[in-house]
Amino acid sequence: MYIVTSTVEVPEDKTADLIKIYQNRSRRVDQAEGFHQFRLIQNTKKLNELTVHLEWHSKEAYLKWVRSKEFKEIHELEKHYPDKALAGIVPKVRQYEVVAE
Repeated sequence: MYIVTSTVEVPEDKTADLIKIYQNRSRRVDQAEGFHQFRLIQNTKKLNELTVHLEWHSKEAYLKWVRSKEFKEIHELEKHYPDKALAGIVPKVRQYEVVAE
C-alpha cells in the first residue's frame, strides 16, 4: 500500500470553508485505478491544520493518477478558488510506502 498526505495550514477563519470544499469534493479520484481511500483529517490541537490522506494500492497507481488528465483538471481548479486566502496555500506533500501491517 502507498499513502500520500497533503497538509495545509489555513487561516483559522477559513478552516470550516476548506472542510466544506472537501466534503463536497468531486470524488473523481475515487474512480482512479488502484485508489483505495480518501480521508480529510484535522489536527486535534491545531484545528486550522488539515491533511488530505490518500491510500493507493501501489506507488504506480498513484503516479498514474498524478499524470492523468483528471488530476490536472482538479488541481487547476484549485488555483482559481474565489477565496484568495485558500487559493494561495501551498501544501506539504509526503509519500509513504507501507512496510508492515
